[in-house]
Amino acid sequence: MAKSSSLTLLVVAVGGAAVGYFAAQTLPSVTPSSEEPDADITTEQEAMPAALQGLDYLTLGERSRGEITSASELNGKDGSRFTRYAISLEEEALVEVSLSGALQGTVALYDDQLQLLANAETVRHRIEEGGDYIVVVSGADAHSYGPFNVSSRTIELSDADSMTVGTPVDSWLDSREREITLTIEEAGMYQIEMRADDFDAYLELEGPNGYYREDDDSAGNLNARITDFLAPGEYTLTARSAYGDGNGLFTLAADPRELPGDGELRNDGTVVPNETLSGWFSGQDLTYDLEIDEAGMYQIDMSSSDVDAYLILEGPNGYFREDDDSAGNLDARIADFLAPGSYQLTARTAYGTDSGLFTLAIEPRELPNGVELRNDGAITPDETLNGWYSGEALTYQLTLEESSLVTLTMTSNDFDTYLELYGEGVSYTDDDSGGGTNARLEQALLPGTYTVSARGFSASGSGMFELQVETEPTEMQPDT
Repeated sequence: MAKSSSLTLLVVAVGGAAVGYFAAQTLPSVTPSSEEPDADITTEQEAMPAALQGLDYLTLGERSRGEITSASELNGKDGSRFTRYAISLEEEALVEVSLSGALQGTVALYDDQLQLLANAETVRHRIEEGGDYIVVVSGADAHSYGPFNVSSRTIELSDADSMTVGTPVDSWLDSREREITLTIEEAGMYQIEMRADDFDAYLELEGPNGYYREDDDSAGNLNARITDFLAPGEYTLTARSAYGDGNGLFTLAADPRELPGDGELRNDGTVVPNETLSGWFSGQDLTYDLEIDEAGMYQIDMSSSDVDAYLILEGPNGYFREDDDSAGNLDARIADFLAPGSYQLTARTAYGTDSGLFTLAIEPRELPNGVELRNDGAITPDETLNGWYSGEALTYQLTLEESSLVTLTMTSNDFDTYLELYGEGVSYTDDDSGGGTNARLEQALLPGTYTVSARGFSASGSGMFELQVETEPTEMQPDT
């Protein structure tokens, strides 16, 4: 009878753990001897490579059951247990070997020279040369035991250079990018995904009128996803690995995505107060023309579950406002007093190239009963007025007929107020003397005309405020 010896297989370690959770596995081989072989060893067995002799065979396309126990072969490096099978595979076949069941483990594929080809919970590999291979099922660690199922199949790949919406494509990447033509028949929302187990998927999409989008990991687990509003036409999908050196099976799919509400998107055009619309941001600023017919308070909201919303509003006489997160939850809001005229409203994202659906709403904002806004002009002693601050200081003229102790109070629930008083050779300022974030100035002033400047401590604040002037004749000498 032939004497058996052992051949030790060393498996490369990655990140401190052995690839496939096993290393230094002992696989049997046969050393020729002068003894006659046993009669039950067939001619077929004698022709097998030494590493395959004595192994049970897996049949491609079928499922086999097994179990890892304490009697299974021992991985001397980490203490896990394993078992081995032989499998016959044809040249150029793309095969998948997967593990399921109670066992926490991995499956590895070796050639008959004990070279590791791939290992994972599910192995996919293109066979370069037909023949017999070895499948090794291993526990994840020294404590992993239990029954398992090992399944194998041939994957049918497509080498087509085009695809249609709704029909996924299974293909193989061999370190070179693949270009596939996608035809969009009808304008609408579409979601394109590239999924791969063996490499970091990366997608590029180019289309009519200079359209371009790219994505790395938006689908999670290193898979790529581009979701966007696409016009009819031919698009080029470039499927590749993120760093250009990956290879393996990937699946590419393009599917329509249902829109909310009436399913209509507006990415430009004219908007008016009391209007709400849905749009789609895909990396390019979207601009709308906002027409204001009547002066008043208006609130503009941009909300989205997909992107960090950002709004810019530009208008007559150099008017400019922008906002990132004032509406909360990464939503944008501009609330301001707007004069009649034409404004340009820009909707975009705060950072990056994310894409997604958003809602834009423009609504008039009601003022409290009896409140009128005055943003300039004369202010008289013992008068109280309301104004609206939107980033630019508002100025009022205060005329005193006699020496007076003047108290100016500016309060707001919307922003941090700030007061300035200057004229007749004096200048005073205050931030928070009125309590909280309210401003208050108290000064003895000589007769004359003074300028009161009402603003926010920060130019980014906005909102309604109340300005109160109280005067009391005084014999006190003003500060000099």
